[in-house]
Amino acid sequence: MSTPSFEPQAFERADTETLPEGTRIAMALEYQGGAYRGWQSQDKPKVATIQDALESALSSVAASPVTVICAGRTDAGVHASHQVVHFDAPVGRSVKAWHAGCNALLPADIAVRWVCPVAGDFHARFSATARRYRYVILNQLRRSAHLVGGVTHIDVPLDEALMHREAQVLVGEQDFSAFRAASCQSHSPMRNIHYVNVSRHGRYVVIDIQGNAFLHHMVRNIAGVLVAVGSGAQPVGWTAEVLASRDRSQGGVTAKPHGLYLVDVNYPSEFDLPQLSPGPEFIRSFGAEFAADRP
Repeated sequence: MSTPSFEPQAFERADTETLPEGTRIAMALEYQGGAYRGWQSQDKPKVATIQDALESALSSVAASPVTVICAGRTDAGVHASHQVVHFDAPVGRSVKAWHAGCNALLPADIAVRWVCPVAGDFHARFSATARRYRYVILNQLRRSAHLVGGVTHIDVPLDEALMHREAQVLVGEQDFSAFRAASCQSHSPMRNIHYVNVSRHGRYVVIDIQGNAFLHHMVRNIAGVLVAVGSGAQPVGWTAEVLASRDRSQGGVTAKPHGLYLVDVNYPSEFDLPQLSPGPEFIRSFGAEFAADRP
């Protein structure tokens, strides 16, 4: 029987040295977003958010209020396999205490992947140089009860090679007005997409996209356009037409949130953050490219 292999940092660090009060702490999370109204805390009572759940757990570990800042705010129903946050420790605690204590207090659908003390100038949002998302589509006739909420089900055949070719017009720094939500509050529609890869793995089609940052609903709107072309509902070249229009009304339907995962956030090497393979967990068996840190 072969010995199972594990990620080199898949287990919590056994660092029990107490870090001083005021230490800036970086933390990576994974979560299922289905039960939450997105990442950000809301003024409405009894609205569950990822931020509230995490801050509650951290505040219990610290016996003092803790506020976190994240790399990218995910929408309601959207998941993450590598969301990065930071906070300034209000009390002295060890890495192990923050990691194990937080995991013991978080709901089952939120987990801490790693904890790391960082320099005081580290900022989860502003220090990030890139964000990476994967949109996972279950492309078969019947839906799956086991995968509900974790993938987007599309029951018509998709031409993933065509979708990949269509997506290449999105690469580079461009005006993505046609792919931003009407409620988007960003001051500029300009974003730089580093790459978009669309590939099939049996019954799954995966859209893998990285950019410096993303507008509100931008990845879901891109997915919606690519699916429309890949299914034959729109003609070849429609992605370029939508992009050139700079008009959101030309962009078709926003894809559902269920298949969307924030899978990685890049930072300058000087911060020396742990590197784990991107997720989500269940697609790592698709091949080596899905287990790698970078494509």
